[in-house]
Amino acid sequence: MRKLLLCFAFLGLILGLILGLGTIASADPGKKSGTVTYDINLKVAPNSKTANVYLPYPLSDKNQDIKDVKVSGNFSSQGVYRDVKTGSYYLMASWDAIKEQPKMTFSFHVDSHYKKGQALKDVGEKAPVDVAPYLAANDYIPADSKHCKDIVKEVCKDMKTTLQKVRALYDWTIANTYRDPNVKGCGLGDAIRTLTEAQGGGKCADISSVFITLCRSAGIPCRDVFGLRIKGQDGAITGDFHCWAEFYLPGTGWVQADPADVRKAMLIEKLELKDAATKKHIEFFWNGDDLFRIALNRGEHAAKFMGMQGEAIGYFMYPYAEVDGKGLDYFAPKDFSFAVNFKAD
Repeated sequence: MRKLLLCFAFLGLILGLILGLGTIASADPGKKSGTVTYDINLKVAPNSKTANVYLPYPLSDKNQDIKDVKVSGNFSSQGVYRDVKTGSYYLMASWDAIKEQPKMTFSFHVDSHYKKGQALKDVGEKAPVDVAPYLAANDYIPADSKHCKDIVKEVCKDMKTTLQKVRALYDWTIANTYRDPNVKGCGLGDAIRTLTEAQGGGKCADISSVFITLCRSAGIPCRDVFGLRIKGQDGAITGDFHCWAEFYLPGTGWVQADPADVRKAMLIEKLELKDAATKKHIEFFWNGDDLFRIALNRGEHAAKFMGMQGEAIGYFMYPYAEVDGKGLDYFAPKDFSFAVNFKAD
């Protein structure tokens, strides 16, 4: 039996290479661990007085182990907090009277063990009360909008079970969106804008928000996971931020789905929906995968944390900073400035 399992694992690895999954992220299955380091060097004017920096604070869960967290810098104070409204955990560093360029370093060791999920079991029960918040509508996830409800009504009209509905919405999202390489960062994460103004175009935050909104409109708890999806090699990972989705299935629990990565693979490999390789990508990114992922935050949209004076953050994945109460553009890390690096074990 052990030899048979090893054989299947080897065939799975070869199949992944054939499908071109290395164009998304390729990690040695035995070496998905190492140290992530954020270096923050705020660019401030000579007369700047105060600054605050906010970073997602990753936690250990069934898919990852976080340890050896270290924070250093010339800040006045720092601490870890939980925002009640969004559920986000964040590290906040403050400079009460800037005398020199604000600098800080934040690092942690991660052992990632994301993998393909087991067979999905739908017991036909209602979701438990503690996941009810992931049915709520907001400006970015407008689950109560007529536009989204009409889509759900049409897509799920012949569906009876939760699993049937969520799979139909996953397939619909892939069929009716596309990856737009011209979008800054991971996008705005605004579902209605993606479906209307952008005509389905966007990046991971946009495409995930469409899927999450439709699931919530259908009465299926669903949430964002904001994080990193890396290759596991030493070097810069500032451009490797990524977000995906998790939906709640009674009988199974939280299930990972990543329609945005399907669309990214299609763009890279110049695939059409009808292509056999596309269908393989659709299945690969449904119900988990074994790529090197790091979850940084599962908080809701529109975060406004302690001490923030600017507008609420659309979604909290990138480092965020304010200098004298004015927010810096986290889509422009060189101007911010911040860098994220990885050192494999």
